[in-house]
Amino acid sequence: MSAPRKLGILVGGGPAPGINSVISAATIEARNHGFEVVGVLEGFRWLMKGDVDHVRPLAIDDVSRIHLAGGSILGTARDNPTRDPAAMQTVVATLARLGVTDLITIGGDDTALSSSHVDRQTEPRIRTAHVPKTIDNDLPLPDHIPTFGFQTARHVGAEAVRALAEDARSSSRWYVVVAMGRQVGHLALGIGKAAGATLTLIAEEFASPTVRFGTICDLVEGSIIKRRAAGNHHGVAVLAEGLIGKLDPAEVAELQDIERDDHGHIRMAEVDLGRKVKVELQGRFLRRGIKLTITSKDIGYELRCADPIAFDAAYCRELGYHAVRFLAEGGSGAMVTVQDGRLVPVPFAAMRTEAGRTRVRNVDPASESYRVAREYMLRLEPGDFRDPAWVERLAEAGGTTSDELRARFASPEVGA
Repeated sequence: MSAPRKLGILVGGGPAPGINSVISAATIEARNHGFEVVGVLEGFRWLMKGDVDHVRPLAIDDVSRIHLAGGSILGTARDNPTRDPAAMQTVVATLARLGVTDLITIGGDDTALSSSHVDRQTEPRIRTAHVPKTIDNDLPLPDHIPTFGFQTARHVGAEAVRALAEDARSSSRWYVVVAMGRQVGHLALGIGKAAGATLTLIAEEFASPTVRFGTICDLVEGSIIKRRAAGNHHGVAVLAEGLIGKLDPAEVAELQDIERDDHGHIRMAEVDLGRKVKVELQGRFLRRGIKLTITSKDIGYELRCADPIAFDAAYCRELGYHAVRFLAEGGSGAMVTVQDGRLVPVPFAAMRTEAGRTRVRNVDPASESYRVAREYMLRLEPGDFRDPAWVERLAEAGGTTSDELRARFASPEVGA
């Protein structure tokens, strides 16, 4: 008779809608297959310290109705054992002390990396499966497969931006909204596209490695001028948080004391890009005799623990189910994906760059999806400078002259 198997489930990284759905489905399927199930609290934090007390047994009755709730009943943390070989060894030893034979990690790229280290150091003693979770939608999945939590975050974010757009119209103001997304623009673009934002800027649209802060402001200013020329004194510009990582290092020198997480990433939510853009634009217009009301707003934390919409609740049940089936059938060392309704495991090795980091899925600015988004944005384009009468109208709306307007906004960088 084979020894009983014990499944550990842990959550790493930031929260995302649907975590509890994965925990629920995985626990139920594992219990139905005779597994003992324990939830590991706060990701790798306590495992790194050799602590075996921060776990809780999970029974079907504990999880049967949590799949529609946001947040994580196991908590989550960003503690990174891969930075210290000794910490990684402690994680492996602690899992062994707990009797864990199978491990499901739920998280983004950094949690996937930690999971791969567990697999490499323990195989075949501990089988591992990773469930891709992030509202950033940046893990290396096929283009049509989202990471769980993204659809809910986009839905809730679009509703928030739609409400801000109505407030902007009612009060004749502009909103500069910075949407979460550490490296990629999927969330910002998805929110802006769905909500019909006046303008959405993402890092991927800039081919150069760095982008001047002034260029970002130029693009938003051009949109404001074009709206004003059409008689509209309100709008919403959505900026991807990932633009912060594109800024010229010389321009962010004053930010060198900003917070970084345990993986070494800048805590971009601590960098107030929206306020900097707001202040710069208000100053530009005021110097030309135009007083604008601009409000900056960061959006991200309020999306992460939202109750999952039906898509994510159902999708996460499939992911949790397939993660257990993958392990039960002898699989290990892979990210679990569901493609065309069936399990497609992606080996950890296939997720890595040559440098050993998790590959990032960026927005493709050459795609039809991005092209559609651009068609419905309002930007100063090269065509805006062909009609002298329209140029005069734009100049008047911006409090400047036609020559100055052309000199500042007719460049390919601004009209791209």
